[in-house]
Amino acid sequence: MEDTHVCISDLAKKFGLHFLEADAVSFYGVFDGHGGKGAADFVRDNLPKVIVEDEDFPLELEKAVARSFISTDAKTCSLQSILSSGTTALTAMIFGRSLLVANAGDCRAILSRRGMAVEMSKDHRPSYAKEERRIKSLGGYIDIDGYLNGELNVTRALGDWHIQGMKSETESGGPLSAEPELKVITLTKEDEFLIIGTDGVWDVFTNQNAVDFARRRLQEHNDVKRCCKEVGEEAIKRGSVDNLTVVIVCFHKDPPPQVGLHKSRVKRSISVEGLQNLKCFLEG
Repeated sequence: MEDTHVCISDLAKKFGLHFLEADAVSFYGVFDGHGGKGAADFVRDNLPKVIVEDEDFPLELEKAVARSFISTDAKTCSLQSILSSGTTALTAMIFGRSLLVANAGDCRAILSRRGMAVEMSKDHRPSYAKEERRIKSLGGYIDIDGYLNGELNVTRALGDWHIQGMKSETESGGPLSAEPELKVITLTKEDEFLIIGTDGVWDVFTNQNAVDFARRRLQEHNDVKRCCKEVGEEAIKRGSVDNLTVVIVCFHKDPPPQVGLHKSRVKRSISVEGLQNLKCFLEG
């Protein structure tokens, strides 16, 4: 098991900092390690603190988060104990009515908006056209089996400094990037919960299927921890063979409401010829 996760209700308070007239910033993250747990555990333990200590926290969170991913990645290159490992990382931060998701790798975040799945991140894999263009512009390649430089099936990750040709300390960086893609939205009353999970979950769940499954379970018992466990158990039943980590963040105390089915407004009719054929069929 090389996955790990973190849930912090008040990021600043966790590290002994206090900001006047600033909303609490909650922090959630999932990290999918490869080549060992070293990098995943290091990023889990250090990334939140690096974000809090950034000069732009908490007023300009997007800048602080993007910079912190890069600086945390740089720190992994000098630590012998984790030099041969890497990790994908996805974090979700809630402050006031805003939700900020940062992703580097193939973990995924999906928002339930009145039962509809809203994609909050993109999987950074070699098959993603935008990533393929970036990789080739930096001298990297994707092999016939779909692996970055013949080594990894993700195109963004922290760590992995031991793999030749993947990372560079130059400004442009290497084909394997630690820079996160960010997405920020304003939450509304219709936003019910957020699912963040490692790729073992998404190998067997579609975005909408995951929302539907979690929503039904929350309507049954409204226990978010139990719901996380049930999503993981269901993924195993469906044949997931990867490590599994699921974090669900609910935005309301009450369970998600029932959503009525919309009746079709399309009028159904049958032609005269169709009626005649049906009559003949019934009369034998």
